[in-house]
Amino acid sequence: MPTKTTTAPAPPAAAVAADAHWAATRERLRNRTRPTVSLTICDDLDLRVALDTAKRVLARITAVAEDRQDDTTGPEAVARAEEDLAEAQAAFDAAAIVLRFRAMPRKEFEALKKSHPATEEQAEDGHDIDVESLAPELVSKSSVDGMTEDDAREYLETWSEGEATALFNAAWNVQETARMDLGKG
Repeated sequence: MPTKTTTAPAPPAAAVAADAHWAATRERLRNRTRPTVSLTICDDLDLRVALDTAKRVLARITAVAEDRQDDTTGPEAVARAEEDLAEAQAAFDAAAIVLRFRAMPRKEFEALKKSHPATEEQAEDGHDIDVESLAPELVSKSSVDGMTEDDAREYLETWSEGEATALFNAAWNVQETARMDLGKG
């Protein structure tokens, strides 16, 4: 007996033509990109401290300038602080490594999780998946930058606990990113 394949019926052309708003909305929904997150790594502590300091200084100077609007030196101080922040940001950006991760299509993510079932011991602890075996593949498959599974495994095994966790969490959390709000109607 041949299998019957069904496809979703196309809406009547007259209905689509009558509702141009829905047609435009539908097209926009089809063209959405999956969520993407970045993980920024900067090993230069001095640059990280300089950037944080420049941000705090700008915030403080801006607040003071807003409180003392009759002081003509305020705008100049804010402009200098903005320049300092731009320089600190540029130095940080030049030294930083940015890794980008994109959400996988939902069915692919679900299949990936199913391909890494929890061990007996993990299942006894209430886990559904084996994170240790899943992590390198998930990091690799969600990497926008082309990180290989072997690279991911190496980083997850050799980086500090906090850094390896941040790497895994970037790849995992982007899978759960929602970019929508449920409005009041």
